[in-house]
Parts: sequence; structure tokens; C-alpha cells
Amino acid sequence: MKTVVVNGANGYVASNFIANLLKTGFKVVALVRPNHKFTPEERMNSILADVTEDDPIDTSNLSVYAYSLLEKDFSMEEKILKTIFNTNVDYFHFAASLKYDEKSVDEIFSTNIKGVKNSTDIFLKYASKKSRFFYIGTAYSCGKYNDVFEEKFYENEPISSFRNYYELSKRHGENVVRQGIEENNLNGFVIRLSQVVGNNKTGITKTDYGIFDFAKRVYKLASRYPNQVMRVQVDPDSTQNLIPVNTVVDYLTETVNSDAIPRIMNVVAKKPVKNKHIINTLNEVLPITLISQKRLEQNSMNSLERLISIGMSFTGSYTKTNLKFDTRQRDKAIEAAADDELNNQNVFAMLKYFIESLSTKKRRTVAA
Repeated sequence: MKTVVVNGANGYVASNFIANLLKTGFKVVALVRPNHKFTPEERMNSILADVTEDDPIDTSNLSVYAYSLLEKDFSMEEKILKTIFNTNVDYFHFAASLKYDEKSVDEIFSTNIKGVKNSTDIFLKYASKKSRFFYIGTAYSCGKYNDVFEEKFYENEPISSFRNYYELSKRHGENVVRQGIEENNLNGFVIRLSQVVGNNKTGITKTDYGIFDFAKRVYKLASRYPNQVMRVQVDPDSTQNLIPVNTVVDYLTETVNSDAIPRIMNVVAKKPVKNKHIINTLNEVLPITLISQKRLEQNSMNSLERLISIGMSFTGSYTKTNLKFDTRQRDKAIEAAADDELNNQNVFAMLKYFIESLSTKKRRTVAA
């Protein structure tokens, strides 16, 4: 029985991945940050119950440990680390800060660069030569690159080449892995994910990142100011690269099952979704009318339009993108399922589920 070690284990993609690994018979070691309210085990069990919709899952092959990403040996006992790495393992580094702004740059760089370096150092210290280190990166480490983003390493560049500090930090994280490979024979790999959304088979969506963060802001405005017409600075014909969480989990699980994996894989959608479909869906499921405009001057906005513009400080930088990604190495290594892509109906189902979940939470809060 193969052992898979996962840090940042209670994140959205990581927890879905762990649930699938347990269902398919793997042994999983989950590294979870402690907090003052719940133990790592309680946090892990809670998130597993959430992502599986309370469908009972056998956790007998799951071990959960508290860890501190930036501390020596993760602040874990040496004997525990030796036990974790006593066989050939696949180690997945999910831990990351999703912040993006300049005021958070110290936290972003500490987590997304120094944290990766500490993770590779610990892996090199304790893991066997045949163990594999998988860094979960982002396809948006492409930054403002206008050509096809290939499955290869790119040099570090200044912040002007990126939309935000998150993208920059993830490029640096890739090159930490690259340095480990070239200088210390790290058996390392990079898996770049695009924007991970809900399940394209069920519509269930448990993330509020990316387009769902935007949807949440629109929902709040529509609740306070129903039946309004608002313009948003969104290029209707630009696209979002959205990949279902179940597709990502399938790719990651196939990675564990495969002995021959390319150094870098772009796990992205081949068929991006146009912004105008997302806007039209929100208009259909909410009591609001959004009008997308490629250019919208700040001084021409009304008060509600300014509110929504302020809330788009992160998502706004992705409303004019038509990014292109190479997936040839991924396609050679892992066979894609026929239904792994999103269509407009899937996106509608996910946004509808997400909005209904927000409404349910609001009703519960009012009732309490």
C-alpha cells in the first residue's frame, strides 16, 4: 500500500484529493496547521465530511499530524518524520498563501517561497531516493506572458511581469524546486493548476475563490439593492480557465499511480469559459442585471458600480485574459477522461449551487 504525504492538507483541492486517495486504498499522511480552537485531527475530519457531503469515509488509513511550515523539521519530532518517510512516498506540497497584494508581501513570500524551500529541505533530509516530491503550483505563474505557456521552467522575473505578488511567488516556488533538482538531486515535479472550481458532475461547489468570490460580492449587492442594473468592467469575450475539482483529483491520483511523470504538467482546461456566460448566469440566478463592458471609466460609475469595482481588486486583473497553455506532456503521461472539461451547463449548475448555499447560510444566520 503506497503512502502519500500531503501538506496544507485541509485546503480545498488537497482535502478532495485526500478523500479520493482514501476511497481508492492509499495510505495518507496529512500535515495540518494547528489552531487554538480545533486539533489537526478535528480540522481534517471536518473538512473531509464537508467535501464528501457527510458521506461516510473510511479514515483508518489516514494519519494526521500538526506541523509548522516554516519551522525546522516542521516542529515535528525526528522519530515521527523518520516513520512517515520510512518507505518510498509521494509527497505533495499544497501549502500556500492565496493573498496577492503588496501589503501582504512578507507573508506571501514566507509561505510561498521560504515554505517551499523548507519543505524540499525536509524531504531531502528524510525521504528515500525513490520518493517523489510534487509541488502544486499555479498555471498563473505565467504572469503576463502572451505566448503559449509551456511545460518547462521559466526564469524568475520582476513584479512588473505579473498581475500580483501571488503569481510572482509561485514562479519563485517553482524555481526553488528546480534548484533542488539541479543542485541536490531532488526527485521533484511541478503540477500547475488553473482556477479550480466545483464538481462538473454534481455541480457541488465548496470554494469561494476566483469567479465565486466575484459571485459572492454580486450576491451581496443584489441582496441589498435588488433589481438594479450595474455595469462591470469585464471583457465579455475574454475567458476564464476553469477546471473541475473532480478532474484535478483524477489527474493527481493518476499521477500517484504512474511511474513515468514529466517534470512539469499544466493541469488546465483546454476549453476556457467566456466571461459573458458567467455574467449571463449571474443575471439569471440573481435579482440583478450586470452589463459587461470592456472599458469603464471610474468617473462614469455610479455608487453601486464603484462598490463592485472596489471588490474586484483581485478578480479584475483576470477579466481581460485569454491565456494559452501547452498540455502535451500532461496528455502523454495521463489519459484525460471524456467528461473532464466544463461546459456552459456545468458553470451554470456550479454558480447556482454556490448562490443557493450563500442564501442558505444567510437564512441560518438570521434564524440564529
